[in-house]
Amino acid sequence: MNIGVLVSGRGTNLQAIIDASKDGKIKSRVVVVISNKRDAYALLRAEKEGIPAFFLSSKNKTPEEYDKEIIGIFENYKVDLVVLAGYLKILSGVLIEKYKDRIINIHPALLPSFGGKGFYGENVHRAVLDAGCRVSGCTVHFVRLEIDKGPIIVQKCVEVLDNDTPETLAERILPHEHQALVEAIKIIEEGRYKIEGMRVKRI
Repeated sequence: MNIGVLVSGRGTNLQAIIDASKDGKIKSRVVVVISNKRDAYALLRAEKEGIPAFFLSSKNKTPEEYDKEIIGIFENYKVDLVVLAGYLKILSGVLIEKYKDRIINIHPALLPSFGGKGFYGENVHRAVLDAGCRVSGCTVHFVRLEIDKGPIIVQKCVEVLDNDTPETLAERILPHEHQALVEAIKIIEEGRYKIEGMRVKRI
């Protein structure tokens, strides 16, 4: 598959996908990267790998207009699968409908807990710690209109330590995010699944 990646930050999950493709762990490859942040380091990662990288400003645009620009770029690069890899902008129905069941997101907690509006980055890990959870982790899921709702493809669990801070918990979960994303892409590219309601069943 041709993968289009949407990013907002450092791009470590993007790098994990690129590396998995180069190492032969997945057959798919990243063909284009788009960011809503001009200074996102992920754009530099893409450029270093020779992957077309675009910054798109959302200034004076409706969410629908912005996502139509994204679709235009994705169509130019014949994108089959869209990956949200630390993308901190809510998608409109235009993009979700265009790539129905072909958009996946990585979330740094075990959904359906600690998801939804405002639950991103260290906010998620702080909420996990405040709730006294003994286990956290990450989730890769298909994207739906409701934030952080969608059939779950892969989850990885990480023990919450007594001395964890939001920063240390985030750092220990990050490698599991990389693994989960690659695993989810492999499942999708091999077609070894079916979606039944909110569940993704392996076949």
